[in-house]
Amino acid sequence: MEKYIYLLIIIHASFGGFALIAGFIALIVKKGKNVHRKSGLVFFYGMILSGISALIISVLPNHENPFLFAIGIFSLYFVITGKRALNFKKKNPVLMADKLISVLMVFTGTLMIFLPYIYSRTINLILVVFAIVGIFFSVKDLLLYRKPDRLRKAWLKLHLGKMIGGFISATTAFVVVNNFISGISAWFIPGIIGGFIIFYWIKKVAKPKVTLKK
Repeated sequence: MEKYIYLLIIIHASFGGFALIAGFIALIVKKGKNVHRKSGLVFFYGMILSGISALIISVLPNHENPFLFAIGIFSLYFVITGKRALNFKKKNPVLMADKLISVLMVFTGTLMIFLPYIYSRTINLILVVFAIVGIFFSVKDLLLYRKPDRLRKAWLKLHLGKMIGGFISATTAFVVVNNFISGISAWFIPGIIGGFIIFYWIKKVAKPKVTLKK
């Protein structure tokens, strides 16, 4: 069993590393160009494989890790919804899958908050913060899905914000695993810095003169 778990860990770390590099390239190059699209796809699929392997590892015997599970959920939520946001530029996008993803994130976030208390009568601050952020974005999405006109106008902001959110999740995992920052702050500093980056891009694409291609 352990050798298979070790293989999963290698897969998780390898694809997570590829995703980090590709995500950084997609972040710094001109948006909408060929390099951005290709590096974005590598980032997306790398994060999907890394996130799925993280979920599997985090629930296996002797490797139970609620933090890794939380990172896996966050990574998958952000990159999947970020990729699907490209569909919102269409006039009548099919939103059933998007609504299901958001509902599942709300449900998972709720479990992340209450399960530690149910089992150990303690509140895990890191899980609570991650859960609240996930629930907030999911509820915001569900409300936006009820307004197709606003959704169509917001597709680019949603795409950039969610994909950068996925990159923040990967960066957080990298920082924590390698102990680049000590203590609980390692879980939050990447998110704080990333929040400013998201704010920058949201403001940038909000300007009428900025147009990006798919």
